Amino acid sequence: MTRPQISSVTRLVALGALASLALSGVASAAAVDPEPITFYGDVAAVLQQECQVCHRPNGANLGGMVAPMALTTYEETRPWARSIARVVASREMPPWDASPEQHGLFANERTLTQEEIDLLVNWAKSGAPAGNPADAPEPLEWPSEDGWLIGEPDLVLQFDEPYFVEDDVEDLYIYFKTTITEEMVPEDRYVKAIEFRPGSSVVHHIIVPGLGGIAPGNDPVIHADGLADVLRAGRDLQWQMHYHKEPGPGTGKWDQSSVALKFYDSEEEVKHKVFNADMGKYDFAVPAGATDYTIQTEWTFPTDSEIVSYLPHMHLRGKAAKYEAYYPDGSHEVLLDVPNYDFNWQTTYLYKERKKVPAGTRVLLTTVFDNSAGNLANPDPTVTVRWGEPTTDEMSYGFMAYINEENEGHVAFTSDEGGIDLTAIVAMADESRDGKMQLDEAPGMVKQYFEMMDENKDGAVDMEEAKAANAFLAQMAEQRERAEATAAGAAGGE
Repeated sequence: MTRPQISSVTRLVALGALASLALSGVASAAAVDPEPITFYGDVAAVLQQECQVCHRPNGANLGGMVAPMALTTYEETRPWARSIARVVASREMPPWDASPEQHGLFANERTLTQEEIDLLVNWAKSGAPAGNPADAPEPLEWPSEDGWLIGEPDLVLQFDEPYFVEDDVEDLYIYFKTTITEEMVPEDRYVKAIEFRPGSSVVHHIIVPGLGGIAPGNDPVIHADGLADVLRAGRDLQWQMHYHKEPGPGTGKWDQSSVALKFYDSEEEVKHKVFNADMGKYDFAVPAGATDYTIQTEWTFPTDSEIVSYLPHMHLRGKAAKYEAYYPDGSHEVLLDVPNYDFNWQTTYLYKERKKVPAGTRVLLTTVFDNSAGNLANPDPTVTVRWGEPTTDEMSYGFMAYINEENEGHVAFTSDEGGIDLTAIVAMADESRDGKMQLDEAPGMVKQYFEMMDENKDGAVDMEEAKAANAFLAQMAEQRERAEATAAGAAGGE
């Protein structure tokens, strides 16, 4: 694939030069008009390189986002010329929300140059001429209807039985299982690439622990050589499916989503396992009408590491996200700035060259929310919004994939003090969405500690009590470590 022919950009420059000459009175009536911008001579090459991965028959399914039209032929493209000009001029398309300051850092960047934007806009303004078919670039060969973006997979998995999402469903979280047989996975396998495919239009997102998942706009995971996820033999997969649609008669859909995997041929090819720092916050409440409510979460690297990618995640009130690094030497750097977060395009920002960070580097994630009437996507600006799984509630997450020489990752749902995060437990157990965990909502492992956590004895555990319990557990762990160290010292002196 190549960039548009130089002659196309040259014509744009010539148009500007001729206009200047005309204004200065120098241009003569005999001046020769430049050749027009045409589909075959100029536009087709831009569409091939930047648009057709999605805008083609059976185009890419990026987390359920499928292009509504193909742009592979003149006949397909011509009716959309004005719309194309509008969305590229506003930079609505291609979808890419990172700040221009990070331009060029990410391997999956979807952007047009200003020259390409001008070319498409001027083509539309000039009537979208076809030009000579002989000037067209060779058409690209895309995967077949059943083709995967990761290439031919080694294994495709689905949950065990199809599921019907009923007509009256608006938001539904439900769990399914894939039984992994010895025939499917006789031994642990290192995974090179992972591609989820929603089985219906009502799938909002999918999470499969150990393999990741997708949300609207996600690309498939294709690891750089030597990096891998691990698929364990004999361990069944659990699918967390989030279905979201407008309820009503006839809106029900059958679903049996799938995931395709490509494996490394041998263990010797793998140098690093890929881990995720899940920077999530659960003890928040976004006030009704707030336009810039800010949440911050931190993660500190215990060892020298390399960051692979970022994925900020919020819901409909999400407005912006930023990752910043504070280095042990006192310096500071913005790693990723997403000033205009788009819930429908939840992009993974994958580095071209991994970001090396020394041990002790602190990464600060800042997420910003707009719960006002000015946010047109806001389902209800009159209510306070807390953590919750439904789309109409909120989440504040920042996923960060990384590797290190030790091939060791962190434990999910850990608090700032290092122990289990009880604010996460309260948030996930809070079915009534009142910011508290009632006794009948508490998971079995927590019930036995409920009375101790409920400091004011009102029959519920709120976020402040959960944070106090986190601090207590951290204090107990510190005392235990000191006691063990003292005992070890005494034993060594005997």
